[in-house]
Amino acid sequence: MSEAEDLVAEIEALGEKLAEAKSSITKRFIGQERVVELTLTALLCGGHGLLIGLPGLGKTRLVETLSTVMGLHGNRVQFTPDLMPADILGSEVLDTASDGSRAFRFIEGPIFCQLLMADEINRASPRTQSALLQAMQEKTVTVAGENRSLGVPFHVLATQNPIEQEGTYPLPEAQLDRFLVQIDVAYPDRNTERDILLATTGEVEEASTEVFSADALLAAQRLLRRMPVGESVVEMILDLVRAFRPEEETASQQVRETVAWGPGPRAAQALMLTVRAKALLEGRLAPSAEDVIDMARPVLSHRMALNFAARARGDSLTDLIESTAVTLSGTKAAA
Repeated sequence: MSEAEDLVAEIEALGEKLAEAKSSITKRFIGQERVVELTLTALLCGGHGLLIGLPGLGKTRLVETLSTVMGLHGNRVQFTPDLMPADILGSEVLDTASDGSRAFRFIEGPIFCQLLMADEINRASPRTQSALLQAMQEKTVTVAGENRSLGVPFHVLATQNPIEQEGTYPLPEAQLDRFLVQIDVAYPDRNTERDILLATTGEVEEASTEVFSADALLAAQRLLRRMPVGESVVEMILDLVRAFRPEEETASQQVRETVAWGPGPRAAQALMLTVRAKALLEGRLAPSAEDVIDMARPVLSHRMALNFAARARGDSLTDLIESTAVTLSGTKAAA
């Protein structure tokens, strides 16, 4: 077979495996297909996800299930105001041997894993948040002057409560940008909630099974970057990201009046990766303009902000992103 035929065969095989993974995840995390899709997107792209939702919506259960299905060594850290960087990174202790000699030994913290759940990340102090976010970016930690590599692959799924702000330290915008996608976890609909009740309050619960391994996930991440992206999709990504920068000449009057600051090049990179992941998850060989529209909200909503006047009016950032994406798509189609 030719190189192109080999690539098609690999993409199709990965699509089937991802469908199996989604099926296994939904045995324990019922409904919320969009949430499952976005968390898998973050893993496929080699990035991190920020889960926004009220307590009791299954965020911890989702991450635990993902760890099983994707074959990753997972850990969970409950963030609190008194949590110190050493509590997650690890520290050196002084050991005394039987002969009386002493030596320092490094004890790894919970961050030394492949999938870390950072629960209520905004409850930790800025110092601890910075330690985690630096590790997320560099995939290493430095303790006592020595660099130590984290797990391969290494992913963080962090959670935040969207309404409770007492005793919290909101993440600065520059740190939010480190998350590939923002995943909003909403209340389930009535039928889904009924299924959850029946499935989780009986004597036996459904169990998820391992579908991927760490090596298989790494191979999937490499394959994703080999997927072709059409020129029209690339141009739409660029148009969309630049449309939200109020200082750009092409920005609309609405954006100039409502947006304080817009997304940077990392947002375009995130869109380029996530549209490929969406195509993979749906068993397609290449992303489309519709994928750009679909991924605009989770990729851009934490990478831009409304100005004071817009917030005072009660303007919605989500509505602005979605309406601008749809308008751009229509303009491209008409052209």
